[in-house]
Amino acid sequence: MPSETPGPLLLFTFFLTTFLLYSQPISTVASPDPAFSQSSGTGYIRSSCGATLYPEICYTSLSRYASAVKQSPSRLARVAIGVSLSRARRLAAYVSNLTRHEDFGGDHRGAAALHDCLSNIADAVDEMSGSLKQMRKVGATGLSAESFQFQMSNVETWMSAALTDEETCTDGFEDVTDGAVKTEVCNRVADAKKFTSNALALVNTYAAAGTP
Repeated sequence: MPSETPGPLLLFTFFLTTFLLYSQPISTVASPDPAFSQSSGTGYIRSSCGATLYPEICYTSLSRYASAVKQSPSRLARVAIGVSLSRARRLAAYVSNLTRHEDFGGDHRGAAALHDCLSNIADAVDEMSGSLKQMRKVGATGLSAESFQFQMSNVETWMSAALTDEETCTDGFEDVTDGAVKTEVCNRVADAKKFTSNALALVNTYAAAGTP
């Protein structure tokens, strides 16, 4: 008696049922809960920002990156450097524009302070850019503890130098006659310094942990 061979329709139904049976649970497990991840991430950022001098600025500027940061001190430090770098670049563009149009009414000290400030901010931008590149290397797998400490030491040095350069910018205006331009420049630099200070604090926290 010849054996019966399943028809094409029966085979198709079998494979479709098998596919649906095994694929559905995998899909469900692989889908994270966005609300939970976001809440967990923002809570971690809020707690970490407690180590900075300006915790509220730290939290409001970094909490939007919670889904990317998750609970990683390395990612948090890297994002904080990126945010401070963005502020510094905008500041450099602003000061650069002033140097082309503002002469402080013929006050040579004001004009010189403005050009010196631009040089300081440009140096800060370079140092933050170097810090960000170094942080990407720190995130590489297989990094030894010794290499981690060396690279983080570089990041701490550059971020500290960036903060010093921003402070030097405002110091240069001490002997300049008060006016709208001086006030605006100093206020903008003071604002940028807060972001740099916060980034440095988060870098120091991550470096002190001693693990990549």
